[in-house]
Amino acid sequence: MQNDILQKTAQQAAWSIEQWLSYLSEIHPKNIEMGLERVAQVFNALQLDFSGKTVITVAGTNGKGTTCAMIEQALLLHDKQVSVFSSPHLIDYRERVRVQGQMLSTAKHCAAFAKIEQARGDILLTYFEFGTLQALQLMAEADSDYLLLEVGLGGRLDAVNIIDANIAVITSIDLDHQEWLGTTREAIAVEKAGVFRPNIPVVIGEPLPPNSLIKATQDYAVKASWQGHEFDYELNNGVFSWHNDLYHLAQLPAPFIPAQNASTALQVLSLLGIQLHHDLVKQLFKNTRLHGRRQIIQQQPTIMLDVAHNPHATRLLAKEIAELDCRRVIAVVGMLADKDISQSLAPLMPVVDYWYCGSLSVPRGAPAQKLVSVLSEAKKVLEFESVSAAFIAACKKAQKDDFILVFGSFYSVAEVLTAYKAA
Repeated sequence: MQNDILQKTAQQAAWSIEQWLSYLSEIHPKNIEMGLERVAQVFNALQLDFSGKTVITVAGTNGKGTTCAMIEQALLLHDKQVSVFSSPHLIDYRERVRVQGQMLSTAKHCAAFAKIEQARGDILLTYFEFGTLQALQLMAEADSDYLLLEVGLGGRLDAVNIIDANIAVITSIDLDHQEWLGTTREAIAVEKAGVFRPNIPVVIGEPLPPNSLIKATQDYAVKASWQGHEFDYELNNGVFSWHNDLYHLAQLPAPFIPAQNASTALQVLSLLGIQLHHDLVKQLFKNTRLHGRRQIIQQQPTIMLDVAHNPHATRLLAKEIAELDCRRVIAVVGMLADKDISQSLAPLMPVVDYWYCGSLSVPRGAPAQKLVSVLSEAKKVLEFESVSAAFIAACKKAQKDDFILVFGSFYSVAEVLTAYKAA
């Protein structure tokens, strides 16, 4: 038995990152298994120490990645040591961990995977749990002063929640992952509030919080800052303004990320003691961009990529597109079958002129026909065997003053990015 273990360990020492990821997908019978007991056992075995670090845990239905990215950029501009865990990735698994704004080497990722494998023994871990522990191992090795942890699913029972936050953030509350989190905003808010800890500052970016979230801040006795109360923003004709009890910033160019998330990030930075002045925030807005989030990859025609995949995200997207000055909007979309396809596409119906629907050839991927079936009221809908085929056709159709929107899933954006780079 001992020889078998030693032989397996020796083999894994030579594994590529692709071999590790394949292994992670195979060792647990479920993609998702909620609960913290198993992942906490392995974390304790690793003996990682984050005492003395400032941990910022970011939960929410949408906006987590961009909120983390903006906080990260501000800390980097102030020469702080910062590590970020974010998921999922688009192209390269290493995107999930950034240290000083950079991905780490494949060798470091593989070595960290090996440490988690050794520490877990016979404890089963899901793909995300294994990856979260691997990220924490990498962050511990980096020894950064600030850790930004993006919650993968929910909050209360997400693997990230084994770490106690110094500041907790909830970016937004809406319906998604209902099979795990509940079927109402009230229930989902309770799950996301699980990242709270007694007496810590929390920042709520959701402008219309459910009553259950208000109650949760009372139950946990946290020091809550609410969007629309302790801090707020305005965005008019591309001009951004923001204020809290310390700062009043006006006449700023709009950020590249959604304004609600930028506002939330500014409040976190204020709580961290970062001095927010006009020139800093202007530079911050210019620097903060994230692949697949309002990402412009071409002009004339304009091509924008966004991972919006639920009703809350597409409502915000539709509002922004309605303000564009373009001839036609061509939507390229692929979605997962377990998403609320009908409600996710509905907000964009009034602003999209042509729909190019592609099948997603991934686990849980929806066939294009499923998307087409919910677009029965749209006049110009085309079906393609893949999202990349839909994208290529849309590019051929578009004229220089058109706007091509690619959305619906991380998988859709990744497929188009790969096709675009190969073209």
